[in-house]
Amino acid sequence: MTSEPTPDDRPVGAALPDWAPPAAPDPATLTGRTVTLEPLDRRHATDLFAAWHGHDELWTYLPWGPFDDAASIEPLIDGLNAQDDWLPHAVVVDGVAHGMISYLRIRPRAGSIEIGGITHGPAIQRTAVTTEATFLLADRAFELGYRRLEWKCDALNAASRRAASRFGFTEEGTHRQAVVVRGRNRDTTWFSILDHEWPSRRAEFVRWLDPANHADGTQRSPLHMWSDDGN
Repeated sequence: MTSEPTPDDRPVGAALPDWAPPAAPDPATLTGRTVTLEPLDRRHATDLFAAWHGHDELWTYLPWGPFDDAASIEPLIDGLNAQDDWLPHAVVVDGVAHGMISYLRIRPRAGSIEIGGITHGPAIQRTAVTTEATFLLADRAFELGYRRLEWKCDALNAASRRAASRFGFTEEGTHRQAVVVRGRNRDTTWFSILDHEWPSRRAEFVRWLDPANHADGTQRSPLHMWSDDGN
């Protein structure tokens, strides 16, 4: 981003004369070809318990879980919905919730919003469903006028780091000793997509999600993201 000199020749960031803080996203159902994202509600708890039960590897890098039954998921749902800067969604396929994905760190005054809190059951992992779920939230964020989309994860979470790269996020660095999770240190790695980067990322998501790319039940060509310098 270019900068402009001040009267005393100190550089400052580029002026944004036409930018205004976007609205916070309202709870809404987002519908794609393979998935529907519904505002997370207690009614999803039974499906989520069935999707998550017996898969304790889901909780290694998350501050919640595992759960003993559907009722024990309800306080998590209530707690996330009570936070001003969270908007959780159930990941629904054919009427059944298989996972969760959220907006968080919703900061309209900064024009910044994060996708996180992702907990996909094994049935939808490594499928078009998870890619489209991320796409639907990312596309809505930029449609609303956000200028920065964030992704962050435990620096040791190799799967999340790969996903961020695959989805076109740029790694920005690691905050050392950022938080304590489950009594353990967590270094947090940050990623972002900026508004001027989104059109090229969006076009690649749309290409990959096209049914023609999955005509035989598997992808014919991978999702290919690149940096603005072509690498």
